Formats: sequence, structure tokens, C-alpha cells
Amino acid sequence: MIALIQRVRRASVVVAGETIGAIGAGLLALVAVQPGDGEVQAQRMIERLLGYRVFADDAGRMNRSLSDTGGGLLLVSQFTLAADTGKGMRPSFTRAASPIEGERWFNRLLELARQRHGVVETGRFGAHMEVSLINDGPVTFWLQVGSGGE
Repeated sequence: MIALIQRVRRASVVVAGETIGAIGAGLLALVAVQPGDGEVQAQRMIERLLGYRVFADDAGRMNRSLSDTGGGLLLVSQFTLAADTGKGMRPSFTRAASPIEGERWFNRLLELARQRHGVVETGRFGAHMEVSLINDGPVTFWLQVGSGGE
């Protein structure tokens, strides 16, 4: 499972002209599920999303997590993060889970997030989404669990 996380001042997702998810300060996480991902990867990824220290403490150092700050979490499914871009001029998506498995484990990650954190929003799996954000920093990190990541 892969997550590209961005510390944001605000972020939102629009589908067909309607805002379906929006947060203030917090994290936007673009998430890709890979073949073989399951409960272990979902559990570890939510631990990392909520616990990764990317917010400043009183001294200005990145020592606070999303759990510490209580900020929002916007989870957006993005299978293209799992693309193989090593050859040619067109990406291959063989490193992404099937849509059925991708949706299953993305929804499980979302469920875990809502059980453990106060402000959790999302996009719509499989939809064409317009994602807007104000990146704070900019601060962007690639997190990967399982499938060679951890």
C-alpha cells in the first residue's frame, strides 16, 4: 500500500461539480492499493498516517503527528501511484491491485481512519475527481507498507 501524503492548510475533492470531501489544516493522502495488500497493510498504513510526525512543535521542528494536532485527514484513492514507469512512454498498472481489491482495502483503510481519528473525509472510489489543496511547506512524503516498502 502506498500513500503520498501532503501537509495542507486545506484540501477538497469535487466530483461532477459537487464538493464531496473537504478538510482544513491536516493531511491529504493519495492512496494506492497493490496486489497482495490486506489487513496488515491497512493497519500499518493507518498507524503511519496518524502517527507520522510532519507538523511543527513549539520549536518549529517536525515533531507532531496528525493525532497530536487533531487536524483533518482527506483520503483519496489514486491507483496511478502504483504505476510502473520504468520503461517506454506509457505507464503500466500491473503493480496496482484490481479495482475490486483496491476498493475493498481502500474502504478498510477509510474505516480504520474513521474509527481512530476525528476528522476524516474522502473522495469517491473510481470517480473522476478534482483534488484541490494548499500545500503547507511544501511538505510531501511517500509512505509505503508491504509490497517491498516495509
